[in-house]
Amino acid sequence: MPATTADTLSMVTRTVSVAPLVLLSVADHYGRSAKGTRRRVVGVLLGQNDGRNVRVSNSFAVPFEEDDKDPSVWFLDHNFVESMNDMFKKINAREKLIGWYHSGPKLRAADLEINELFKRYTPNPLLVIIDVQPKEVGVPTDAYFAVEEIKDSHSLRDIGQYLQKVLDGDLPVKHAILGNLQDVFNLLPNLSTPKTNNSQVNGMEPSQIENTELARAMSIKTNDQLMAIYLSSLIRAITAFHDLIENKIQNRQQQEEQEAKKEDEKNGTTLNGNGNNNNNSQNFKAPANNNDSKQEQEDTKEKGKKG
Repeated sequence: MPATTADTLSMVTRTVSVAPLVLLSVADHYGRSAKGTRRRVVGVLLGQNDGRNVRVSNSFAVPFEEDDKDPSVWFLDHNFVESMNDMFKKINAREKLIGWYHSGPKLRAADLEINELFKRYTPNPLLVIIDVQPKEVGVPTDAYFAVEEIKDSHSLRDIGQYLQKVLDGDLPVKHAILGNLQDVFNLLPNLSTPKTNNSQVNGMEPSQIENTELARAMSIKTNDQLMAIYLSSLIRAITAFHDLIENKIQNRQQQEEQEAKKEDEKNGTTLNGNGNNNNNSQNFKAPANNNDSKQEQEDTKEKGKKG
């Protein structure tokens, strides 16, 4: 995917810090593998990348070979990279594969292809060139991020250079090429601002009115977008109003149910109280009836004795 201006600016503002341990590891790697030769060594960088600050804290060497005569012929053991990366994840999960390094001292033709290989493990790999034989005082490191060129930009550049040479008189004019370019320009909307036939429109002078295809197209698109925003806002408002009404109805129903329940409980308590009073009165009258029957029996016995 072509890189945009924002992506390019974000890469410019990044800072890369390399730990001294990494420099020592690379120097040791070169001393063991390629000292006294013109070969370069390649390895993997581990660390953290938060988008703005890249911190390289560890590294490990990778088996790498390339043909000195043909730069496009090279070999990198990606199986070794995967196994070592898994092992380092178990040791320290914070250290992730963020890029790769080589001993330089400059960029080479195969670096882009090697960088594409490392995109299997990280989206935007970092390349750090560590010069093991520096000729200047300082830290011998250079950091790079790959930025893809915008599609067809080279074609536009070639066309611009051709037109400039024709304008300067270095190349002859070829009407066929100019005709093709004019056909391309004709595909663009009319960017001119012609005057209208009416003297005034809505109190505005003709010179103040922009009547172009681009303006109309932009106006139609803007109106469509504003209409979509208005409809979505209206739908949200209606939905919220509907939810409010539903909540009001539910609250009122719950309140009525609670009031009816309280009224039923109150009526049930009153009925139970009246039933208890009736039972007490009946129990109280029963002894009186027993006494009356005993008195009648005694009176009957006394009358029988007198007779």
